[in-house]
Amino acid sequence: MSREILNKIIRNRKTIYPKQFSGEELSKDLINEILENAIHAPTHKMTQPWFFKVYKGESKGELSSLIKKIDQEKFSKVKIDKFIDKINFSDTIISICMNRDKDNKVPEWEEIAAISMAVQNIWLSCYVNNIGSYWSSSPLKDEYGKLEKLDINQRCLGFFFMGSYDHKESSKSRDNLEDKVEWV
Repeated sequence: MSREILNKIIRNRKTIYPKQFSGEELSKDLINEILENAIHAPTHKMTQPWFFKVYKGESKGELSSLIKKIDQEKFSKVKIDKFIDKINFSDTIISICMNRDKDNKVPEWEEIAAISMAVQNIWLSCYVNNIGSYWSSSPLKDEYGKLEKLDINQRCLGFFFMGSYDHKESSKSRDNLEDKVEWV
């Protein structure tokens, strides 16, 4: 691969929200390929702290039902309904979860960083496959973790919404490199 292609992929990747998805179905093979790329992210001491729960087809209804069980005293019905709309507009939803190393070989922030790199691999893989994607770190993730009965060393770090989307090349606004780098 050329540097130009890699630069284009990295620089043109952007968040695409579920309402922008086209509704075309994503294949299970393609989702697995994307997740295979995710698990090749760097991970200190090979703890590989990530795990994913994939919701697609009928299981999206199960996710919606689970979210509807969230205590509306903590979160408004409007917030819950908006989250369910995102589920409905998406072809596939992946809950991004951390399985914290029980031996604490590395600090927790390194585990979270490894998962973030896995998500970046997902995001770049989505971009090159014309899949719109959006990582939501909604506060609902903590309640989801409780409802899913995640183990004490596990937690949900958010939801990754995916749907077919024809990417249009457009630049993103970024600060100047010179404002962010100091050569010593």
